[in-house]
Amino acid sequence: MDRRDFLKITGAGLGGLALPALYGRAIAAEELLGTIDVATKKKLADVALNAAKSSGATYCDVRIGRYLRQFVVTREDKVQNVVNTESTGIGIRVIAKGSWGFAATSDLSNDAVAKATAQAVAIAKANARLRSEPVQLAPVKGVGEVSWKTPIVKNSMEVPIKDKVDLLLGVNAEAIKAGASFINSTLFLVNEQKYFASTDGSYIDQDVHRIWAPMNVTCVDKATGKFRSRQGLSAPRGMGFEYLDAKAADRVELPGGAVVYRNSYDMKADAIAAAKQAKDKLTATSVKPGKYDLMLDPSHTWLTIHESVGHPLELDRVLGYEANYAGTSFATLDKLKDKFRYGSDKVTIVADKTQPGSLGAVGYDDEGVKTQKWDLIKDGVLVNYQVIRDQAHILGLKESQGCCYADNWSSVQFQRMANVSLQPGKDKLTPAEMIKGIENGIYIVGEGSFSIDQQRYNAQFGGQLFYEIKDGKVTRQIEDVAYQIRTPEFWNSCVAVCDESDYRLGGSFFDGKGQPGQVSAVSHGSSTARFNGVNVINTARSLG
Repeated sequence: MDRRDFLKITGAGLGGLALPALYGRAIAAEELLGTIDVATKKKLADVALNAAKSSGATYCDVRIGRYLRQFVVTREDKVQNVVNTESTGIGIRVIAKGSWGFAATSDLSNDAVAKATAQAVAIAKANARLRSEPVQLAPVKGVGEVSWKTPIVKNSMEVPIKDKVDLLLGVNAEAIKAGASFINSTLFLVNEQKYFASTDGSYIDQDVHRIWAPMNVTCVDKATGKFRSRQGLSAPRGMGFEYLDAKAADRVELPGGAVVYRNSYDMKADAIAAAKQAKDKLTATSVKPGKYDLMLDPSHTWLTIHESVGHPLELDRVLGYEANYAGTSFATLDKLKDKFRYGSDKVTIVADKTQPGSLGAVGYDDEGVKTQKWDLIKDGVLVNYQVIRDQAHILGLKESQGCCYADNWSSVQFQRMANVSLQPGKDKLTPAEMIKGIENGIYIVGEGSFSIDQQRYNAQFGGQLFYEIKDGKVTRQIEDVAYQIRTPEFWNSCVAVCDESDYRLGGSFFDGKGQPGQVSAVSHGSSTARFNGVNVINTARSLG
């Protein structure tokens, strides 16, 4: 999601007008609980599959989707917005004369579906006049009629809006009581009801749930007008409303005093901590630029992984087929052949669409491919990319890796990032033990601003909380920190990764790609990691 779309959602009064154009029609909250009968979806899918075959298509897949979203937005003691949206329709993708064609309709009558299918075939035949070589699809064995559901405890859509508002306003009140001057808190809730069918013989029904509870807490020094903020340290998750069960919150206390959460989230406790830490930022010492050993918490590292590993190892970027949203990739195919050293031997990074609780977890992707886990970087060496069915032959693979996705029934599916994660260290190591070996370093918690070049090679990252490390101890909170990297140099500077007991997920709820743009949700896990000799700048001085 770009900044303008975010402002449309969170702006008081504007979201209700803007969101239907973005995400479908505005509906009553009660309608979020509806479903389409599976038998009805199968009948519609068969209409499209039969129409495609009779029109000369050699392949067809059908996606019937009901996409539901709820946004609850608050500020201090006020509710700024509550928006419920629903988008339902069917997307039909075909291959005819060796080329792709796609069409979609929100009319779920048999005649409309057949008409849209004929349109998709006509588009494919028109595209065939311009193609240089036919589409090559990696084989997929049909799975018949199957279903998959996000393993949730409590459907977020079933929770009354009053309970959600009470939660957020209670969070805001606790932050103000703890010294905050301002606070915004929000709930983003998603339910994707997706049905996939194809001429390969698959009829797959999936029910996908996601949740995110971001907030931003600001403290103002009234005497000077100076202000500092701290964002919430939650991670968006592929879970139900049980993620916000404060009683079950899985607290992880970090060296330096910050608290993060693993598989559940105490939003009120984090709001209180955010108010105190934002206030501490007002008097924190500004960092002295120079080379430091960095200790990066998973709440921070996920974004660095996302930008410097996840995106550059998307094969469409590598091939130059995709250049929107920050360009192509430095990690070209010759580097795979040459066994390019992407990082040190401490760095193993995997793609995984099966990880429980992650944003990207589904049973099957939007091409009907069963999802899987595979290595991208093994012991520092580049070993693979992320590919879909019509890309697999380029790498000599016999099957797709199952990372195809569309953000709506009306969007054509294409290659999207899987959950991409740094694997924990093999030796027992805790963050407290890691600190003991650092003489001159900075401990960074939470994601901040970032920038990256068009090849995903040069980048800069900030954070939420920064702690000075001297002679093996955390000494004080500091401010105005950002570090600069060249991607392979940075990952080769990784000298240690904590063990699996410290492993946690972060992620992006609105990862943009493509033209027209689409968004997807993706998680990135890691344990705390150490990177030696990284260049740190002072952002306050950089701004003049």
